[in-house]
Amino acid sequence: MPRPALELADILRAHGEAFRRAHAGHLSLGQLKVMSAIEACRTAALGGHVARCDDCRHLAVSYNSCRNRHCPKCQGSAAQAWLAEREADLLPVPYFHVVFTLPAPLAAIAFHNKAVVYDLLFKAAAETLQTIAADPRHLGARIGLVAVLHTWGSALTHHPHVHCIVPGGGLSPDSERWVACRPGFFLPVRVLSRLFRRLFLERLAAAHAQGRLAFFGDLAHLTASAAFAAHLAPLRRAEWVVFAKPPFGGPAAVLAYLARYTHRVAIANSRLVSLDDHAVRFRWKDYRAADPATGATKLKTMSLSPDEFLRRFLLHVLPPGFHRIRHYGLLAKGSHAVDLDHLRALIAEQAGNEPAAPADDAPEPAEPEVMALPTCPCCGGRMRIIERFGHGRAPRIAAGLPLWFDTS
Repeated sequence: MPRPALELADILRAHGEAFRRAHAGHLSLGQLKVMSAIEACRTAALGGHVARCDDCRHLAVSYNSCRNRHCPKCQGSAAQAWLAEREADLLPVPYFHVVFTLPAPLAAIAFHNKAVVYDLLFKAAAETLQTIAADPRHLGARIGLVAVLHTWGSALTHHPHVHCIVPGGGLSPDSERWVACRPGFFLPVRVLSRLFRRLFLERLAAAHAQGRLAFFGDLAHLTASAAFAAHLAPLRRAEWVVFAKPPFGGPAAVLAYLARYTHRVAIANSRLVSLDDHAVRFRWKDYRAADPATGATKLKTMSLSPDEFLRRFLLHVLPPGFHRIRHYGLLAKGSHAVDLDHLRALIAEQAGNEPAAPADDAPEPAEPEVMALPTCPCCGGRMRIIERFGHGRAPRIAAGLPLWFDTS
């Protein structure tokens, strides 16, 4: 894949130092680390390796990736590795996509209390789906889901929401049969919205009572219990947005969709248009101007000062160690994991089909180093690593040679 004409790293290298000086004392250690990592990504600062083609002897120098989860260059390969593991978890049923969004008045509270509020968002969304699905008036089954946190809107504004990918059915209360949902319909959105609102506000109020929330600047008055209760009161009556999309076309479509959501960062390099001393221009979708009949949106170009662009990007740096992809219910991992082969057998029984037998002749995995390297750009031959060099060092064997960068 060719290198984009403009990358987030280019913006940070051009304007990052001025931004750090202008906002000294107001940037978190996590934000500073993200900036430094992206600036150094795939440069000599992180070291790298030299590969040589077995056939034509072409030499290629590749610099190491930063592997930071906020770096747009590093998330493509991370997503592919994650998806390869998830392929084994897919069930042969329709999958639904449900989105839970925090109302705008809560976004500022969430920003100053990311670890607490984002965790509440995950838990309230998962409990909502599991509770309504378990109700005999709806599905009457135990379900599973994968939830992914996004904190941004298309214009890089702070817009916390959770995408939930949910199999269309669940395990009966006695764990003896698979209960399929109605064709094309999973759970009622209005019922989900009301329970999500109640669960989230109850847990947010409990967190405030326990002293787990911090308030600064214009929100400092919310430290008082009465002020906080008054702030939440209108939200108890407002309609909260829960959005459910039609089911996917099949397991392959689920994986393709997950690939677009699980490891996405606030802005992809492909959306960047241009950069100069005064502005960063990037493409965005104006959902408020969507066609009311089709829902289609048009791409527009937004222009922001470099300072404002970087400020918006850094709004979305997550707390250290925070898990932005979580599994619940039937898809939970670890000690609570469910035997997925048993679920597949129950699904096949419910559909009147024979369960698929596992393949006995799976191909042997390829040699890891060969899989990690591209083929030769000159002749298509196999590239092998012949030298590794450390942080800030230049390769000895490639001195004076033109560099070829690995952008996979």
